[in-house]
Amino acid sequence: MAKITAVEDRELHSPTHFPSPKVPTVRFTKTARTIASKVSELLRAPVLVSDANGLVAASSNPTQVGLATERLPQDARDFLQVPLQCDRQLGQVMVGQPGERETISPRLAKVLVELVINQTTLLSRLPNRQALKEQLIADLLQARIGDEAEVYEQAKLLGINLTPPRAAILIDAADYILPAPAESSGDAALAQSRRLQLAIGSVVSFFHLPDDTICAPLREGKIVVLKASNTKNLGEWAASEKNIEPAISSWANLAALKRACDELLVRLRSDTGAAVSIGVGRYHPGLQGLARSYQDAQVALSLGRRFQGHNQVYCLDSLGIAAFVGVADEQTKIELATHLLSPLDCELDLLATVTAFFENNCCPSATAKQLLIHRNTLSYRLDKVTSLIGLNPRYFDDAIQIRLSLLLRSLQQS
Repeated sequence: MAKITAVEDRELHSPTHFPSPKVPTVRFTKTARTIASKVSELLRAPVLVSDANGLVAASSNPTQVGLATERLPQDARDFLQVPLQCDRQLGQVMVGQPGERETISPRLAKVLVELVINQTTLLSRLPNRQALKEQLIADLLQARIGDEAEVYEQAKLLGINLTPPRAAILIDAADYILPAPAESSGDAALAQSRRLQLAIGSVVSFFHLPDDTICAPLREGKIVVLKASNTKNLGEWAASEKNIEPAISSWANLAALKRACDELLVRLRSDTGAAVSIGVGRYHPGLQGLARSYQDAQVALSLGRRFQGHNQVYCLDSLGIAAFVGVADEQTKIELATHLLSPLDCELDLLATVTAFFENNCCPSATAKQLLIHRNTLSYRLDKVTSLIGLNPRYFDDAIQIRLSLLLRSLQQS
């Protein structure tokens, strides 16, 4: 792993207000050319980068280099303008109108340009930094980590803060990202890269992230996001949370995270115009916990799409019977059962009532007789169970979940 030198570290954290030299440096010019080329390819629009003197340092049209930007046609720079800071010099990235077939909004285009600038300037200070970041995230998701202190240091150098508790969000945007059958092989790779960047840019914009460091592309048109899952970082979605579980629980703030993903799904479908599905993982403590969270998200996404259809947000605790049937890990099933029944932990009468209800084949008269209570009292207790856990013992699918949860929880307690 390459290290950032002390000089580079000072440059990375130096004040943003400084005088720009009259003559662009070699690094500024090289960076400007890379940005102009990549943004032009991704947006399919004319792009130029000006220096502090108002001259074109790089352009998708080489004949414009060296000209004053004010002398160029207005339509060459009227779609979008984004400031550039590189090598202690200031500049401007100017984007003209995209082609007639492009429907990208200025908001999303601005996010994409900012991502390209970040990747090309600060992120390029380490050799192959983007590849190193993606490899680190892949190692975390597969639990291929050694010394944790070293992993934290590597993540810090790559701009990833692993200190906050994080949960994995797995986004399936294959219908948008992967090449269409009609695309030629020559254009398919470029088009796929462009759509991938736009999808990541939409996620970055939605969560108001400074850059894309916690996002990584996966195979088959999927994107993983290591989202900070504590109350502070979930903001408005956590503010409306009720009865938040202790921070040590893997289910803590999960409802808030799911609400955030519900809104993210709406944003992604709007920005891409395609079908999108999202699997949400629970928070698990420690670096090893990221792999468990990713497994949760994978299973939720796979089972959710199979049993509930596409264009939804899926999580283990909202999959119903499918979670108990489709999840292979026994410990995960026990944890799910414990979570579903946790509101009844202090309601021993209700636990005894629902247990007796199942022992008597869900027959109200037999259950009331066994418990020596009136049938109206039984009905009241069953209604209260429903209000607390969101599952009705009288309904077949809900009853199966409750019954399985009682059995699995008894395994843990035995």
